[in-house]
Amino acid sequence: MNRCRWNSLVLILTVVIQTIVAASAVSAKRPNIVLIVADDMGYGDLGFYGHPVAKTPHIDNLARQGVRFTQHYSNGAECTPTRTALLTGRYQQRAGGMECAIGTGNVGRYDDAIRLAEQGELGLPAEQTVLPGALKDAGYACGIFGKWHLGYEPKFHPPEHGWDAFFGYLGGNVHYFEHHELSDLHVLFRDRQPTRAEGYMTHLITDASIDFMQRHRERPFFLFVSHESPHFPFQGPDDHDKVVTKENWMEPDDATYVAMLEDLDSEVGRLLAALEQHGLAKDTLVVFVSDNGGFEGAAHMGPLRDAKSTTFEGGIRVPLIIRWPGRIPAGMHSDQVSATFDLTRSFLRLAGARVPADRLDGYDIIDHVVQPRDDFARTLFWRDRRGDQTWWAVRDGDWKYVRKADGSESEQWLFDLSRDVGERNSLLMDKPTETLRIKELLRDWESQVKAKR
Repeated sequence: MNRCRWNSLVLILTVVIQTIVAASAVSAKRPNIVLIVADDMGYGDLGFYGHPVAKTPHIDNLARQGVRFTQHYSNGAECTPTRTALLTGRYQQRAGGMECAIGTGNVGRYDDAIRLAEQGELGLPAEQTVLPGALKDAGYACGIFGKWHLGYEPKFHPPEHGWDAFFGYLGGNVHYFEHHELSDLHVLFRDRQPTRAEGYMTHLITDASIDFMQRHRERPFFLFVSHESPHFPFQGPDDHDKVVTKENWMEPDDATYVAMLEDLDSEVGRLLAALEQHGLAKDTLVVFVSDNGGFEGAAHMGPLRDAKSTTFEGGIRVPLIIRWPGRIPAGMHSDQVSATFDLTRSFLRLAGARVPADRLDGYDIIDHVVQPRDDFARTLFWRDRRGDQTWWAVRDGDWKYVRKADGSESEQWLFDLSRDVGERNSLLMDKPTETLRIKELLRDWESQVKAKR
């Protein structure tokens, strides 16, 4: 082979190798992850999901730029259970004592939680979490801003779980302007220290989130924007002088609720604008979701039945929107059944984090839409406890079994969601074989997720 041909061949091979290396580098580039969680947002509380009044252009546009899910579920019918599933990547029942929202001031609300509270153990043990620890080990900076609600005791606070930065409140809700609980307990913290701040809680959460993003923009980061809105107390951004008392803390009115939704949308817009401003948007996965269904009498559920604290669809089916420029095509919608802990598995894979497979219960829902893969039937389980009342649910394909027990009283229902998404027509008596089959699935699941503490 003459020298000219040899040099040409070497040049071609060099270009090919460089192209392969460059492509591998691009494919291996790990995205920033921004998780925005609304609190008590109903399935129909966004314009894109059908709210008749509220204007939510920023979140609606996020959906247009990515994928909107129609059958996404929170792992719990209340906040503490869902957040436990998110941080552990597993059914919250495995954690012990976390099947109900922790009561204001560190109160257990059912037998296991009461027992743990008396022992000073009511909260999510850090050794059970995979977020953020596994992401930190993979090189991510990790910050959480806003609501925690996974334990009041210092050993359960966010820094003990590995978060690099925390600004927010420990409990389930606070006065939006004064930042204390209904009991006047001061629960606002910055990292490990109590702190004070001036401003509307939704705005303060955005401020802290943007500051974290700016400080860590030179490395991959995981930003958990854990909003209070639109959870009670029902205070809009202009309600500085509204007197909030024990009597009206949980009393909604339509105008105030819409103002809270629209303000939340504006703050999401402010966060997205900051990503653009700092040149981070194209390298950032953005997820918007709610931690459970909406509050009865305030939220708009669309066609769904009931509200939070129940396992009817209105209590657990919630909005989910994911945007990832260049990887998820704009304008997608997905009917794939999914749940909160699917996000955990997805985030860990994207970050290249190492977690034993047996520590995760979810499915990689982001890879499902990136590939894209065909939708498939899922079997998901719920159990929500408070006092003497317990709610269960099983979704198996299109079948949905719901049971409620309150003391000695018990009711159960069976629905075909493909024909009855509003759960109006129980088929329990018409489909006894199907009912028995699903009840057996539930019994097997309960035996598998027993807590060790």
